[in-house]
Amino acid sequence: MSGQSAESLAAQARAAEDGAVDEALALVNEARAADGRGAGGAGVPGAAGSGDGRSGRAGSGTGRPGPERGSAERSRRTEPATSTCHTDHPDQPDPTRHSAPSDQRAGSRHQAVSWSAARAVAGRAGRAAAARRGTAAERRVPLDRALGLTLAEPLAALSDLPSFDTSAMDGWVVAGPGPWDVRAEGILAGQDRPEPLSDGEAVQIATGARVPRDATAVIRSEHGRTDDKGRLFALGDVGHGQDIRPRGQECRSGDQLLPAGALVTPAVLGLAAAAGYDELLTVARPRVEVFILGDELLTEGLPREGLIRDALGPMLPAWLRALGAEVTSVRRLGDDPKALLKAVRASDADLIVTTGGTASGPVDHVHPTLSRVDAELLVDGVAVRPGHPMLLARTKEGQHLVGLPGNPLAAVSGLLTLAEPLLRMLAGRPEQEPYTVPLQGAVHGHPHDTRLVPVVVRGEDAVPLRYNGPAMLRGIAAADGLAVVAPGGAKAGREVEILDLPWSWNPAGDDGGDASVERRFT
Repeated sequence: MSGQSAESLAAQARAAEDGAVDEALALVNEARAADGRGAGGAGVPGAAGSGDGRSGRAGSGTGRPGPERGSAERSRRTEPATSTCHTDHPDQPDPTRHSAPSDQRAGSRHQAVSWSAARAVAGRAGRAAAARRGTAAERRVPLDRALGLTLAEPLAALSDLPSFDTSAMDGWVVAGPGPWDVRAEGILAGQDRPEPLSDGEAVQIATGARVPRDATAVIRSEHGRTDDKGRLFALGDVGHGQDIRPRGQECRSGDQLLPAGALVTPAVLGLAAAAGYDELLTVARPRVEVFILGDELLTEGLPREGLIRDALGPMLPAWLRALGAEVTSVRRLGDDPKALLKAVRASDADLIVTTGGTASGPVDHVHPTLSRVDAELLVDGVAVRPGHPMLLARTKEGQHLVGLPGNPLAAVSGLLTLAEPLLRMLAGRPEQEPYTVPLQGAVHGHPHDTRLVPVVVRGEDAVPLRYNGPAMLRGIAAADGLAVVAPGGAKAGREVEILDLPWSWNPAGDDGGDASVERRFT
């Protein structure tokens, strides 16, 4: 794939992280000082009044998962692509309108931090919370429950692989030079310690069967023939050790197969079983509660009479599980500030995720709730489109809250900006190396903020998708990932970073490991 190398991008990201965190914290502390609060105080209601975030409400539409990028060539969507991200939808920001920077808009009570700074702050918060959890977060689980978890210790081989010399093919195992007299009974896989062969002898053998002591080679079935006297003749040269897998060919007992922090994939499960494991020491999934806010949301049927379908309630739990979380409950709290305050105070989750209510509208209750629980605002607005009024707060020791805008694509932006770095650290998952792909078409940009634009990857290029307004899910449902577009936009051929969507398989099994997820109205 063309573009900067993963090593180069990773080095740049590491070099910029400390500066990004300092920038974010300086902006937050400056805003607190302006509001008359101390550095450790909670935020007050207020967010940049951008129509882009649509922070109060969840829009209509449903999401469906698509495959994760595994290579440039992949299964493709039927979603039509276009070379531009411009739409005429009223929720789509006008790329030609040069408004004031987000931290200077009238009515703003805080300064939005840059997208990279916000991700760095979230990652730093997750790293600190993970350190606090320590070994208390480690769980020894059977193999059939380890899928999607992270190894808490290196995976070391408990035996040689293979543990004895085995046949790599169906055929005959022979000793000495030919022709060979073939024994009547063959050797099947699973038989222990077959009789040794003498020079000039052969016996039929199955793939995976144990090779007799002093055997010379295995002759594949298609590479030998027998005559009417039961003698075996090779149809070509026979090399010593041919088609025999010697003991310890793959590893020796005690060899490290995978480091701590490796994600348990189906292949890892197979390797662990082959190496002798029945259980694995893993990092427990961080526990997440989801609070759906808004009186206008329907849970079934068609939109009607000013009411709309809730798209985030069905989408967020699956997305969070794909990010490594255990979703313990999804609660619909409406626009009830007392219910929200009670729910936040009662939660024992590692992370609370709220939807909507993060701006300064008449029913936006997240900031007042954070103030009442004496939370510490870490990020209060991000210079990104969609999703500007997202926030991150530390509600108490060992617990954080991510406030997502109510519009569906804006909520996805908040998930990948704030929730993903935090959950990745808590779950002990490895950080993905950043990579870039050239754009096949131009993308309009915001004059001051980063844009996250749904794309499909075709060949070596990223193709921007239509339907990328903050209330839309049609584009992201067909996407391979999100392109990170710098302020001002990007021309065709420009290299842009791609954020992969976190699924190609459900890492927690058919029910996501959360078959007992609590869903209730309050």
